[in-house]
Amino acid sequence: MKITIVFGGVSFEHEISIVSAIAMKDVLKEELTYIFLDENRDFYHIPTSTINSKVFASGSYKKCDKVILSKEGFIKKSMFSAKALATDVILNITHGADGEDGVLSSLFDFYNLSYIAPRREACSISFNKFLTKGYALSLDVKTIDYKYYAKGDVVRVDSYPVIVKPVRLGSSIGVSIVKDESELTYALDVAYEFDNAIIIEPFISGIKEYNLAGCKIDGKFVLSLIEEPQKAEFLDFDKKYLDFSRTSRVSEANIPVTLESKLKETFKKIYNTQFEGALIRCDFFVLNDEVYLNEINPIPGSMSNYLFDDFSSVIKDLASSLPKKQRINITYDYVNKIQSAKGK
Repeated sequence: MKITIVFGGVSFEHEISIVSAIAMKDVLKEELTYIFLDENRDFYHIPTSTINSKVFASGSYKKCDKVILSKEGFIKKSMFSAKALATDVILNITHGADGEDGVLSSLFDFYNLSYIAPRREACSISFNKFLTKGYALSLDVKTIDYKYYAKGDVVRVDSYPVIVKPVRLGSSIGVSIVKDESELTYALDVAYEFDNAIIIEPFISGIKEYNLAGCKIDGKFVLSLIEEPQKAEFLDFDKKYLDFSRTSRVSEANIPVTLESKLKETFKKIYNTQFEGALIRCDFFVLNDEVYLNEINPIPGSMSNYLFDDFSSVIKDLASSLPKKQRINITYDYVNKIQSAKGK
């Protein structure tokens, strides 16, 4: 199978996407083609044999061939010809904006291309933490209490500590723990640098956290092992950044069978039919034996490959089990009836 990996994008998580994409060389056994989306939204074909982080940091990627997207896929043009890069499926590893917000998914859908990533509706739900809360509650999945504020609103915090998060951002960027009122203004300034809306939740010290990834293949769930991430106060950017380059399988959480079952059933509720065609990771909290959804990672760091025994096979099987778009036949029957009624 030939897999085209699309990464980069105009996002605060641009560099993280690069790290995730490079990690795929170590975990996918298929033939890989790399397509980089730069800050000008130009696509470049990066040779798999030479890809490394320095190519992007130095700007030398601009020496690579530009490609354009069409209904044939990614097209490389020369002076006298144009040729599509051979592929069976696109794997979208564009974290944050452009990738997780549904921009690229919309393009791939528009051109009717096969791709692994959440579809537009799923992106809308998972990219926005405020909408994620509502989606979870509609499925009878618990979430931590929260307050939503837009930039310029008067923020009121009744008790501390709290955690302040930008609404539309991942990788713990812009996230702060606020222990008392003296720290609030700075935390708000940090969060509003990245987004014009925030949510504030109570920070519960020592709360248990578990990560679970998975997808649907031929209508059946394929789930990863459950990880209990090791963290200090909370899983900050520096610790999460290491996850994006992880390629070694992690240890499975030592938890009771009843809790394992609860986590898996909650994941299935969240995945539902909305996320078909994507491999996602859900991060859960457990408090007093109750499972709470923390967040949905629609395009997780390094695709959470480290949670699977055979990640390459999962991606290959998922690529063969993608949702099909309904074909709509345009007949002009209605227009013709109108014209006939007018006698024209």
